[in-house]
Amino acid sequence: MKKVYFLSLCFALIFKLATAQDANKKTISVNFQQANIEQVVKDLESKTGYHFYYNPPQFDSLKVTVEATGKTLEAVLNMAFEKTDFHYTIRDQFVFLTKGRQVSATLAPGFFNTEQATAPATAAVTDYTEEKQTKVPEATTENKLYTIGIRTNTIKPGNSTLAGYVRNIKTGEAIIGASIYNPDTRVGTATDQFGYYSLTMPRGRITLIVKGLGMKDTRRRIILYSDGKLNIEMQEQVTSLKEVQISAEKVANVKSTQMGVNKLDIRSIKQIPTAFGEADVLRVVLTLPGVQSVGEATTGFNVRGGAADQNLILFNDATIYNPSHFFGFFSAFDPDIVKNIELYKSTIPEKYGGRLSSVLDVTDREGNKKKFAGSAGIGLLTSRLAVEGPIIKDKTSFIFGGRTTYSDWLLHLLPEAYKHSSASFYDLNLGISHQINDKNTIYLMGYWSQDKFRLNSDTAYAYSNKNANIKWKHNFSNKLYSVIMAGVDHYDYSITSSANPVDAYKLKFGVNQSNFKTDFTYYPNPKHTVDFGLSGIYYKLNPGDEEANGEKSLVISQVVPQEQALESALYLGDKYDITQDLSISAGIRYSLYASLGPATVDRYAPNLPKESVNVLDSVTYGKNKVMKTYKGPEIRVSARYNLTDDISVKAAYNTLRQYIHLLSNTTAISPTDTYKLSDPNVKPQFGQQVSLGLYRNAKSNTIETSVEVYYKKIDDYLDYKSGATLLLNQHIERDVVNTKGKAYGIEFLVRKTAGKSNGWVSYTYSRTFLKQDDPTAGELINNGNWYPANYDKPHNFNFNGNYRFSHRFSVSVDLTYSTGRPITLPIAKYEYGGAERVYYSDRNAYRIPDYFRTDLSMNIEGNHKVHQLTHNSWSIGVYNLTGRANAYSTFFQEQGGAINGYQLSIFARPIPFINYNIRF
Repeated sequence: MKKVYFLSLCFALIFKLATAQDANKKTISVNFQQANIEQVVKDLESKTGYHFYYNPPQFDSLKVTVEATGKTLEAVLNMAFEKTDFHYTIRDQFVFLTKGRQVSATLAPGFFNTEQATAPATAAVTDYTEEKQTKVPEATTENKLYTIGIRTNTIKPGNSTLAGYVRNIKTGEAIIGASIYNPDTRVGTATDQFGYYSLTMPRGRITLIVKGLGMKDTRRRIILYSDGKLNIEMQEQVTSLKEVQISAEKVANVKSTQMGVNKLDIRSIKQIPTAFGEADVLRVVLTLPGVQSVGEATTGFNVRGGAADQNLILFNDATIYNPSHFFGFFSAFDPDIVKNIELYKSTIPEKYGGRLSSVLDVTDREGNKKKFAGSAGIGLLTSRLAVEGPIIKDKTSFIFGGRTTYSDWLLHLLPEAYKHSSASFYDLNLGISHQINDKNTIYLMGYWSQDKFRLNSDTAYAYSNKNANIKWKHNFSNKLYSVIMAGVDHYDYSITSSANPVDAYKLKFGVNQSNFKTDFTYYPNPKHTVDFGLSGIYYKLNPGDEEANGEKSLVISQVVPQEQALESALYLGDKYDITQDLSISAGIRYSLYASLGPATVDRYAPNLPKESVNVLDSVTYGKNKVMKTYKGPEIRVSARYNLTDDISVKAAYNTLRQYIHLLSNTTAISPTDTYKLSDPNVKPQFGQQVSLGLYRNAKSNTIETSVEVYYKKIDDYLDYKSGATLLLNQHIERDVVNTKGKAYGIEFLVRKTAGKSNGWVSYTYSRTFLKQDDPTAGELINNGNWYPANYDKPHNFNFNGNYRFSHRFSVSVDLTYSTGRPITLPIAKYEYGGAERVYYSDRNAYRIPDYFRTDLSMNIEGNHKVHQLTHNSWSIGVYNLTGRANAYSTFFQEQGGAINGYQLSIFARPIPFINYNIRF
C-alpha cells in the first residue's frame, strides 16, 4: 500500500502521463465482506499489478462488500464505489482514488506549450450542490462530470427533477425546441420558447444527449443527488455539405402529439426566393400544405378553408391585424430579427383562442448577451439594419431592427396611369431581456410600423401597427413556472382626399386592445405536462368616422359609435404519455365574451329579416353596461400512436370561437378593411375540426413525410348581401347575413432537411363551401344552396428546392401552382322597367385562370473566416421567371353597349432582384 499526499500524487500522475500505455484488461475474482480500504487495495494490487494512490483518512468510513468472478478492475471498482461519493481514475499501471472530486487524467491544453492537447481519458468532476451554488451552473463541455443537488454519502433511491436553460454559447440566446434525452430511461423533453427544460429522472449517474436545430449535438454527464438546475450551452453546427444531422425537430415530426403544426427557422426562410429579394416570413408560410393566398401580392392567407381574418397572427405575443407592407409585397416581420415561426392548423394549444382557423406565432431573437453584433441589407426597394448586444453581459441584452423603403423610382417607371404614384413604409422593432436571477426574467417588446401610399390621385392612404408588451417569467420550482404578460395592441388606417376643396374629407378607423394573460406550465412527472392559465382582452373599436378636410369642404361629418367588449378565457391542458408508443393531449378552454355599452341597439321582430321596417324598438345601454354575453367551452384533443420508431398515426379534434369579424369588399386583407365586434345582433363564429394524419421519417430522420385529412364545420360566418355598404354603416347587421360553412381536404408533405440538396414538396386538395338558407335573414344566396367561398382553390402545389454547391454558393428554386379563385360573372343583359339591367351568375360560379409561377435565386456568401470585421453575402435572382401574367382580379366595363371583361396582373413579366447583406 502506498500512502502519499496530494502533491506527490500529482507528480506521479504527470510523470506517467508522458509515457502513457494502454491499460491492462485482465480479469480478476474478489470477495470482500465489509472490507476497509487497506484490505481492498492490498488485494487488488496483488492480483492486478496496479499501484494505488489515495489519502487514507478520506476512506476511513468506507466498507466494501463485493463478490465478483471474472471481472475487470474497472468493473470491480464500479461495484465497490456504486452510490457513494468515491471516485477512481486509471492511467497505465496507476489507480488514483479520490473523494468528492475525480482526478482528470489529462494535461491542460497548452501544458507543454504545444498546439495539440491530449484527448481526455475520463471526465473531471465539477461539484454544484445547492448548498454552495450562488448561481446556476453553465454546462459548457462534455469533459466534466456535473454534480447536481445536495450531495450525500449515498444516493437515495427515487426520482429528482433537473431544470435549466439551453443557450447558444456564442450569443447567450435561448435555443427553442432543443431535445434533452436520457438514453438509459428513454425519457426526454424539449425546450420551450424561452429555452427552458424540466426533466425528472432516477437519481445517480446520468448521461444526457442534447440536440438542437442548427446546433452541434452534445452530451452532458451528471450525478443527480436531488432536485437541481443546470444550464446547458451549445455550439453552432458547421456541417459538411453531405453531413446528416438528426435534430429534435425532425424526430418530433413523428413523436409529438401535435398535428397540423409547421415550424420554420429563419435559415430556411432566407433560402426561398421572393419578390425584390428580401426574405419574407409570410411568403414561406404560403408554401406549406393547407395554406393558400387569394392572389399575387397579398399577405393575407387562408388556412384549411378559413377566411383571412380567422388567423391569429402573433409577434412576440402581440396581435398584428395587418401583416403587410407596400401593397402586400412585403410582410410586417423583419427577417433580421425573426428567430422562430410556428403555424398551428389543427392541434391548437389551449392557451390560444379567438380565431377559428390557425395561429401563426412569430418570435424574434433576444439579442446577443456576449458581444455587440449587427446586420444590414440593401436592396432595390428597401434597406434594413439590425443591432444587438449586451447591456449587462450575460444578464441583459437588447435587439433593435428597422426597415424603410425608397420605392418611388420604381413607380415612376410604370405606365402613365401610375407615374405620379408614391409609396413608403418603415417599421421599428425593439426587444430587451433581463435576467434578474435564476428564477426571474423580464422581457420587453415594442413594434411600430407605418405605411403611406398614393396611386396617381389626390387620395392618400395610411395605416399603422403599434404594439408593446412586457413579460415576466418566474420559476416557482424545477417543475412549475409561469409567464405573466400585459400589453397593448393598436391598428389604424386613414384615407385623406384634398384635391377638390369642396368635397375634401378624412376617413379614419382603428382597433385598440389591451391584453393580460398568465400561463403556467407544470411537470408533475415524466409522463405528464400540464398547462393552465387565464387571459383577458379589452377591445375598444372605432368602426369609422368621416370629417371635412379643410374650411371649404362641404362634407358632413359622420361618426359610427365606438364599440367595446371584454373577452376572457380560462384553460387547462394535459399531455400524458400512457406508454412509450401512445400519448394523448387533452384540454379545455372556456371563453366568455361580453359586449359593452355605451350603445343604442335596435331590436328586430323575430323570424323576420333585419331591416329598418322590422325594427320594434331601440334599447340604450350606459357606459360599460353588458349588452350581450356569449360563452362556451372549447375542446382540444389529440392523440399519437407509434406504429414503429419512425412511423406514427395521429388524430385531433378542436372547437373554437371567434368574437371579432372582418368586414371587407375584397378577398384579401386591405388597408380599408374594418372590423366588427359581436353584439346582440351579430353572433360570434363557431368552428369545429377533426383531422387524421400518418407520419413517417426516413433515412435517419432526414426525410419527413406526412399525409393529413381534415373536415371542418363553421357556423355564423358573415357574408354580405348584394350591394352591401360596409364603410360608415350605422346598422351593419342589416347588410350582412350569417352563413354556414364546411371545408375538407387532404394535405401531402415531403421534406428533406439535410445534405447538399434540401427543401420540400407539398400538395393540397381542399374545398370550402358556404350556405345561407335561412329565409328569416332576407334574401337567399344561390337559392339556399352551397356555393364556393371566395378563397376556395381546390388544387395547390408548391415545390421549394435548395442546392448548395459549396459553403459559399447555393441555388434556390420555388415553383407554385394553384386553381384560380371563384368569381361571379355577368352572363346576360335584359330590359326591365324601361332600363337595361345586367344578370349575374350564381355566386362564385366561375373562376379566374389558374395561377403558376417559378422563382429562381442565387445566394453568394463571402469568405467564412472567423476573425474578420464583417461577413457579407449577395442574393441575386428572378421573380416570376417565366413571365406569366397571372390574374390578380377581374373587372367589367360597358363599352359601346357591350360589357367587356378585363383581368389585372401585378407581375406580368420577370422581376429581377439583387440584395447585398452584411453582418458585423
